[in-house]
Amino acid sequence: MLTIGAPAPDFSATTNTGETVSLASLRGKNIVLYFYPKDDTPGCTKEACSFRDNLPHFSGINAVILGVSRDDAASHAKFVKKFDLNFPLLVDESGAITEAYGVWVEKSMYGKKYMGIERSTFLIDADGKLAAIWSKVKVDGHTEEVLAAAQNLTKKAA
Repeated sequence: MLTIGAPAPDFSATTNTGETVSLASLRGKNIVLYFYPKDDTPGCTKEACSFRDNLPHFSGINAVILGVSRDDAASHAKFVKKFDLNFPLLVDESGAITEAYGVWVEKSMYGKKYMGIERSTFLIDADGKLAAIWSKVKVDGHTEEVLAAAQNLTKKAA
């Protein structure tokens, strides 16, 4: 189980554009790493669009947004294009990142159990430490909560 103040699990992944992004390459920036179940589904689209619409606020406080699901690069590219997303989506087909962050969990729908991503967000500070964790995220109002936490993080660092 991950705890606030602990080092964030390292990762390196390809984005929807084919670039490679790693935790180490983002040192010095605050990172909003959010995990979502599936591209182009109602809740995931609403969440992605909320982060998209608020990106200028995050950029203004030295924070980057990265979305992660287990969809492939082609699915991510289509999702980004369809909704004009302005931040990278990380490809985690192997599940290495979702496993490292503990968000690959047993879920249940209509009595049927299956494995899937629990909608979660991690705020990682400029030193690579976990500053805030949101589990079982409800989309409405979530981006504003994350932004407020990132703003407070930036104030503490100043």
